[in-house]
Amino acid sequence: MLVMRPRLVVALLGTALVATCTPSDANPTKRAATKDGPREVAILAAGCFWGVEHWMMKADGVVDAEVGYIGGPSAKVSYEQVAGGSTGHAEAVRIVFDPSVISYEDLLSKWFFRIHDPTTLNRQGNDDGSQYRSAIFPTSDAQRAAAHKIKDLVARSGKWKGSITTTIEAPTHWVKAEGYHQDYLVKNPGGYDNHWLRPFSY
Repeated sequence: MLVMRPRLVVALLGTALVATCTPSDANPTKRAATKDGPREVAILAAGCFWGVEHWMMKADGVVDAEVGYIGGPSAKVSYEQVAGGSTGHAEAVRIVFDPSVISYEDLLSKWFFRIHDPTTLNRQGNDDGSQYRSAIFPTSDAQRAAAHKIKDLVARSGKWKGSITTTIEAPTHWVKAEGYHQDYLVKNPGGYDNHWLRPFSY
């Protein structure tokens, strides 16, 4: 199991850890967001936020993403505090997307629920703890309804052997992560990432 403190040191030194999987690239013909089109925000947690950010940026219509912490009672936390697993926060990604290019439902079903394993409670690959939980943080009533719909679709699909553990939570206290975590896999190509796009659809 990866220990959190060494992961921090690795990030600061800019040294890449090698992932245990070798995912292929995805969506080489990504459709860009419209220049003056609508914008919507999705906040998703699916394990280490380095990989989640990297893969969600590949989705059609995604304009920008930043990594941070959400879901805990405090609006001021650091990486080291969240890494201890006792703050209640999850490592997450705040995604800005164009809903005229990709719907929130498709963002969930075609990307979020395919780039991680939603059946492992408070764990994703080597990363263990509630800060690595699978979670959706809807930013509107419409998103909340869509999240429940897609979660049920995934659960009924039979694509996963275990039960879906993804929680749907209020988007409380978004805290942007430290600068060295932002665009980590852009700055460190080949760095640690245990996410990949599964070759199935729901």
